[in-house]
Amino acid sequence: MPTTGLHHFTIRCAPDDLPEIVAFYGRYLNLTPGPRPVMPAPGFWLYAGDQPVVHLYASLPHRDTAGTGPLDHISFRGEGLEATRAFLRADGIPFDDLPVPGWPLQQLFLRDPNGLKIEMTFDLDQEGGQADGAHA
Repeated sequence: MPTTGLHHFTIRCAPDDLPEIVAFYGRYLNLTPGPRPVMPAPGFWLYAGDQPVVHLYASLPHRDTAGTGPLDHISFRGEGLEATRAFLRADGIPFDDLPVPGWPLQQLFLRDPNGLKIEMTFDLDQEGGQADGAHA
C-alpha cells in the first residue's frame, strides 16, 4: 500500500486562537475554510482546492507555547515565488528565503501564529528559474 501524498495535518489550539490562525492560513497560504464533520471540540478544516490539508482542533484551554515537540515544519508546494515574496514583505511577515543546493527548488520559511514553522517550496523550473531572492 503505497503512500501517494500528504492528506492533512492537524494543529491543536485554543478556541480563542481560531480566528487568528484561520486568518493566517487564509491570507498567506490561500487556504479556505470548508466542510467539517461534527467533532467534540470546535475547529476548522482548511482547504487547498477540494482537499482539506490543515485541520484546526481547538481542544486546548490556552495557546501552547512549549514548542512543537518533534515536529520541525510543514511544507506546502507554492506557485508565484516573486509575488509571494513581495506579498510577505508588504505585510511585514518575516521569512527565510533559501535555495535547495543542487535542486531546482526555492524554499520560503515563515511562522504561523502558534510559532509552527511553515515551508513553501517553489519549483524553479516552473517559476522560470528565479532564485535570486534575498533573505527577508
